[in-house]
Amino acid sequence: MNAVRTLSDTKRSFYARHTRPVNSIYRRVVEELMVEMHLLSVNNLFRYDPIYALGVVSAYDRLMAGYRPDVDRDSIFGSLCRSIEAEPDQYRHDADGLRAIADRLSPLQLADWRSALPPLDGTELLHDTLQAVATNEKFKYSRLFAIGLYTLVERADTEIARDTEKRNEILASLSESLNIPSDKLEKDLELYQGNVEKMEQARIIIEDTLANERKKREAKAAESQPQDPAPETSS
Repeated sequence: MNAVRTLSDTKRSFYARHTRPVNSIYRRVVEELMVEMHLLSVNNLFRYDPIYALGVVSAYDRLMAGYRPDVDRDSIFGSLCRSIEAEPDQYRHDADGLRAIADRLSPLQLADWRSALPPLDGTELLHDTLQAVATNEKFKYSRLFAIGLYTLVERADTEIARDTEKRNEILASLSESLNIPSDKLEKDLELYQGNVEKMEQARIIIEDTLANERKKREAKAAESQPQDPAPETSS
């Protein structure tokens, strides 16, 4: 029998792949995602699905927006996935597929997915994923799955996603049809949105700080430039 991979194993695998230091502002984001993905990957009830993948990709991209250097974002994401023995390309591919479907739908079609999706061509990935969740009595709910559901609603209608009351009505309908706890879903999404707001505020502060430092360097460099002597005036 193979030993269950430990969190320490996952962390070692991540840092063996991504060898550059993770920016301190974003380290907590990376480690929380790593822990959550690890715990799910070793849970016997957990099954990978495209909505979960959409949640992972959406949370990562939004919380890591503004990370510098840019090239490290792909490296970190790839290392996160591979550290739990998953493929980042599959996560991205499935997330993109669901985004493309959601872009064609309304929130009401999402809420009424059982009857609204089958007549529409090209929605099989979403319908089949929702159907598999709804019929799985032992479905392992997760915060990342909740973020995936929220992202579907957001892609279908950004304005409704921003309206807490209307968004929660759509999510409550989805929760009922999928047999997942609506109160837990709401709380997880409130926490997620709070984290997004905090990271956006931190990113603005970082960008302002870097801009001010750049101006100071430019001003100092200008001051150190030799000045041309003033032309002599004839008396």
